Amino acid sequence: MRYIHSEETLEVPENVKVSIKSRLVTVEGPRGKLQKDFGHIAVSFSSPKKNIINIEIHHGVRKNVAALRTVRTLLNNLIIGVTKGFKYKMRYVYAHFPINVNVEKNAESGNYEVEIRNFIGEKIVRRIVMQSGVDVEISKAQKDELILSGNSLEAVSQSAADIQQICRVRNKDIRKFLDGLYVSEKGNIVEE
Repeated sequence: MRYIHSEETLEVPENVKVSIKSRLVTVEGPRGKLQKDFGHIAVSFSSPKKNIINIEIHHGVRKNVAALRTVRTLLNNLIIGVTKGFKYKMRYVYAHFPINVNVEKNAESGNYEVEIRNFIGEKIVRRIVMQSGVDVEISKAQKDELILSGNSLEAVSQSAADIQQICRVRNKDIRKFLDGLYVSEKGNIVEE
């Protein structure tokens, strides 16, 4: 069954400027500028009023109509990113060997690098390069905590996932060895 016309609307806050040119969306706000390419999804954008964006699809099957809501959510994440930003907190979990984490900024690329040592007593040094635009710091208020923050939700969450996945326990019973770095809290940098 084809749906003749489906649409989603999104309200844009006053202090955010959204420009769309051939499905390349650029969102500018008080925290910076983000870009996302929706070239792979056959949707059309329109602006009936000043602060409203219409996302619509014509003659779409069920899968295309489902993608409509995804596009709206991704756009909303960009808007939240340039107004409030995103912050993930990660905690180190260990039973016996304390995990040592160092954070350095790469001089050439400008990206942060997280270095994990002494994971389950292993001599291997694990290095993870963060996505561009993600700031990492070791928490001063809480022991054994890492704070990742940035404007792009995709970059921040992917960096957190990279850290968590490099600390997977292999060849042991994972019910017993719960060591690793896990996301403990998700939120915004600018809180109400």
